[in-house]
Amino acid sequence: MSARMKAIPGEIPAELRRRVEALARSGRTAIVAVDGRCGSGKTALGVALGRAFGCPVVHTDDYYLPFARRSQNWKATPAANMDFARLRAEVLDPLREGRDGVYRPYDCHADCFEAEIPVPAGSLLVLEGSYSHHPILGGYDLTVFVTCPPACQEQRLRVREGEHYDMFRSCWIPLEEGYFRVFDIQNKADCVVDTDTTGQ
Repeated sequence: MSARMKAIPGEIPAELRRRVEALARSGRTAIVAVDGRCGSGKTALGVALGRAFGCPVVHTDDYYLPFARRSQNWKATPAANMDFARLRAEVLDPLREGRDGVYRPYDCHADCFEAEIPVPAGSLLVLEGSYSHHPILGGYDLTVFVTCPPACQEQRLRVREGEHYDMFRSCWIPLEEGYFRVFDIQNKADCVVDTDTTGQ
């Protein structure tokens, strides 16, 4: 059963901090994966964990498939825009095998790869972003799901995305929710962090 926690975006709940500290003290490679609803604060939590524990943070947003490699109807299928094979080959599989990995972000706006960033084995890694709990990526040492109610999500996304909000409402949110439902992502997470701030 998932441990339930509440926090404001970017705050690390005490119970989650204790769990991550235990992994950091283990002396071995440990991967913490943070997934959740868009607008819930999963990136803020992932970055906060990276700062708190001095560890690398890898963002799934940097593992989109280049447009030339996407299928024609990719917007109709959850995660069809993701390059899971590259994420596994460059980061996850090497670390699980005790080897160093490499983080090679892809900038989908410029359609180019950025400079490589070494990811050393034997330490903590935070993987953050949409679809990070997808079964095709394999298992983790700790899984965290970040959520907030629909009204809170809408409020945040309208502020963050402005004129692009309608694309989230009509495309990205339904795809995300379909993924959560098909793979039972929230219920399978070790920790669920609710960042609802409506009414505050």
